[in-house]
Amino acid sequence: MRIAQWGAAALAGALLLTGCQPDAADKSVSAVVTEIPVSGDIRTHDPGLVVGDGDQPWMVFSTGDLRVGLGAIQVRTSPDGREWTHAGQAWTPSTEPTWAIEKIQGVENFWAPEVFEHDGTWYLYYSASTFGSNTSAIGLRTNANLDPENPSDGWVDQGEVWSSDGSTNYNAIDPAVIIDEDGQGWMAFGSFWGGIQLIELDFPSGKPPAGAEPVTIADRGVPPNAIEAPALLHRDGWYYLFVSFDSCCRGTDSTYSINVGRAEQVSGPYLDAEGVPLLEGGGTLLLETDGDRIGPGGQSVSGNHLAFHYYDASLGGDFQLAIRELGWSPDGWPVLTTAPPDQES
Repeated sequence: MRIAQWGAAALAGALLLTGCQPDAADKSVSAVVTEIPVSGDIRTHDPGLVVGDGDQPWMVFSTGDLRVGLGAIQVRTSPDGREWTHAGQAWTPSTEPTWAIEKIQGVENFWAPEVFEHDGTWYLYYSASTFGSNTSAIGLRTNANLDPENPSDGWVDQGEVWSSDGSTNYNAIDPAVIIDEDGQGWMAFGSFWGGIQLIELDFPSGKPPAGAEPVTIADRGVPPNAIEAPALLHRDGWYYLFVSFDSCCRGTDSTYSINVGRAEQVSGPYLDAEGVPLLEGGGTLLLETDGDRIGPGGQSVSGNHLAFHYYDASLGGDFQLAIRELGWSPDGWPVLTTAPPDQES
């Protein structure tokens, strides 16, 4: 649910997984998929990926743990996206966002960050909510000099970006940010309730302009409307909307899966590979439970890489980080999974 990029990354070393999958629209088409072999401290939930470039390391920002740093957003780093180390939190207890704690009663930790660089400023969007509630808020911190070795340094809290309560039919969590071809900023967000929303953002403030209101861009249409965690990507004239279907946060009982649609305009309409609008329950399946990897989702995009978490049955259902470099079919659909044996090329 997040776009973050230092630039185009040059991947080196061995890749763990290669395979091919028939394109969703043309069963004869295949595409290469690669998985980054991650290790080290990879206990992350809702990862917000920043792909490193040159001397800059890769970073993952993720949902906070109430037992560590009062639930602040966690930060991990890697020299190449493979071996990960916990670097700390995005803020200290003395600089926590008190406005969010006062506004959203019961907040214990902060969720689902999005990290985005624009014109030399880093933007960290984060969610404040409690489980099962749509009394929620998205906040923002900015930083002129993100230091991977001291990830809490330099951030200035800019307060609320958008919020929701029982009077609104959406849930203001899980932000994802993109700037379109015309230079206009946008933020997708949402979880259950009224589905995935989209609202304009102005820069350098990183906040919606006066009078802006969110519009719905994806909705499953059937209660409980189990769709959340948007991520946005622009590629070759198309805007791609990645979403998680069904339920997270239940260990090995989780049912998350990653799905996608695309549109020619960032505002939609988004269609899946069969032409079904995401506003009408559409979505092309990219990744689902496979063996011990239960319920993949909570995704973010950086460059041509997609990060997500899953629940590892071999670890009793604990959550873990995974990163895949997207494969692409000739007609422009992303690929994450390998084909069944009888379809491989």
